[in-house]
Amino acid sequence: MHDAVAGAEPSGHDHHGTMRVVYVDPDADAVTAVRTALSAADETVDVVSSESVAEAVDLVGEHPIDCLVTEYTLPDGTGLDLLRSVRERHPDLPVVLFIDDGSEAIASDALAAGATDYVLKAPLEEQAAVLADRVRAATTEQADREAILGRMTDAFLALDEEWRFTYLNDRGREILREAAGADEVSSGLVGRRIWDVVPEAVDTAFYDLYHRAMETQEPETLEAYYEPLETWFDVRAFPSDSGLSVYFRDVTARREREDSLAEREAVLTEMYRVIAEKETPFEEKVDHLLDVGREALGTEFGALSRVEGSDYVFEAVRDPTGQTQPGDVIPLASTNCERAIVERETLVLEDIAADSPELTDRAGFTEMGIACYVGMPVVVDGEVYGTFCFYDRDPRREAFADWEVTLVELMGNWISYELERERRERDLTRERNRLDDFASVVSHDLRNPLNVATGHLELLLEEYDGDPDHVVGMQRALTRMDALIDDLLTLARSGTQVVETSTVELETLCRQAWAVVESEHATLTVTDQSATVSGDESRLQQLFENLFRNCVEHGSTDGQDDGVDVRVGVLSNGDGLYVADDGPGIPEDEREKVFESGYTTSDGGTGFGLRIVAEIAEAHGARVTIAESEGGGARFEIHGLTVG
Repeated sequence: MHDAVAGAEPSGHDHHGTMRVVYVDPDADAVTAVRTALSAADETVDVVSSESVAEAVDLVGEHPIDCLVTEYTLPDGTGLDLLRSVRERHPDLPVVLFIDDGSEAIASDALAAGATDYVLKAPLEEQAAVLADRVRAATTEQADREAILGRMTDAFLALDEEWRFTYLNDRGREILREAAGADEVSSGLVGRRIWDVVPEAVDTAFYDLYHRAMETQEPETLEAYYEPLETWFDVRAFPSDSGLSVYFRDVTARREREDSLAEREAVLTEMYRVIAEKETPFEEKVDHLLDVGREALGTEFGALSRVEGSDYVFEAVRDPTGQTQPGDVIPLASTNCERAIVERETLVLEDIAADSPELTDRAGFTEMGIACYVGMPVVVDGEVYGTFCFYDRDPRREAFADWEVTLVELMGNWISYELERERRERDLTRERNRLDDFASVVSHDLRNPLNVATGHLELLLEEYDGDPDHVVGMQRALTRMDALIDDLLTLARSGTQVVETSTVELETLCRQAWAVVESEHATLTVTDQSATVSGDESRLQQLFENLFRNCVEHGSTDGQDDGVDVRVGVLSNGDGLYVADDGPGIPEDEREKVFESGYTTSDGGTGFGLRIVAEIAEAHGARVTIAESEGGGARFEIHGLTVG
């Protein structure tokens, strides 16, 4: 093939639709016969004649040629001499020998030297027609090959065994020209050694690949960076006896995407590592996140602020200049953060002077020199706490990418969550302290006098011989007070959250609770003996104790002597458990009231048992409802418990 440079190389019908054939032969009759035959076969053929090797070499070098036809015997050499001379500059130009001598040796030497075909002259007129067919076939095949390779989006080049270019498609020529420089390739590439054209490629991974493929005669592939062009190439080299075919593609965009994704993954992994570290204090985590964000965004500064009225307080700050320290206070109105707070959305400014000139009169711009900014409001329990932001003294050359803004928002949202969690923990601690104080009062200030009263009553019983009903009434009152104190302590110490959970067998849990409240005339049946339940085992046992006690105490009030049957099982939808009895049940209009503190329908009840049940269920993320059991009694359904 050829490289159409400066109009000097074969170009496959580029000369206004004409196919130009050079015929080399000193025999005028042969020239006439060949011209006639080729013109008859294709009227677009233009035959240019030549009589010598030297003249033919000049013609091929000076004009676009589609095919060369030559006699073997020429005045200044042979057809093989001409073939070898042409092949040095035009390795793929179709060359056909049209010879008188039918020697097989000449034909073999011609094909070995790179001839496309050969045709015997005699008889001249008949063989001239054969020659026309061979020329047409050779040029058509060459044109088709050029068209196919020319349409390739990948670059392609072919090298001979001496590392000379024999062909380049348009994309290959474009890349080689860029690599070598326009001036270096102005005279064309075909026929020149690749290492002379691009000496910078010597001793690179590409150089090694090409040599390895030629030496082993095995295909080789490589993806490598070519520094002179600042480009990543995917290269595939396919060797043959005559040289090397190389396909190469610019994969810089893909590699940059992959590198970008890898960078993002590394940033997100580091962010997760920081926030997942259990032993690190919140303040240190914020400092680490500011460092992660500054590196990922390429900004100098990062800060977490708190807003107190019109003041902007730096809670955490990363400032390499040392001008700003945690605890510093500046007017909120002097900051870019004010806009993020007012609009309650992420504020992104790549170039403050260009994007928001109205902010250039603020101290952040005039005194601190802040030229770019990205930040978001930190919201805690629905109220703006402050801002989490990054900024720099130089404008951004490129806009903040979506993933960079998302990174800031992920960090800021985590800070909001942590601040809310810390606030809840403080509230819970205060609640716990109040409950502990209450429990202490109940346990000591009430139980101690009660114990004294009980002791005096026992002494009184030893000497008292009056109406026993008075003493019994006193005993009942003191016993009720003792039960009230127990329930109040249980309720106060139960809390509102479950911290530690485990999975326990339902049968075992129910039997342990039943042992505390078991009645002589009551029975317990666990219908799903292989079931398990997840939660705080101690508090779940309290839940069942109170439910069983309610069933036993209220299930026997109808006066039946055979007691009550209590059944425990898994809800049909698997979403929790039920406890049912065959007692009198609970009227529908009272089912919501029974969970209120102090509500009871029995003389000895405290009114706190079912309230404790509801509190423990809520602590497990569950809720309790009441329905009628199959036996007409009460059925307590605990929805939302994790059962297995």
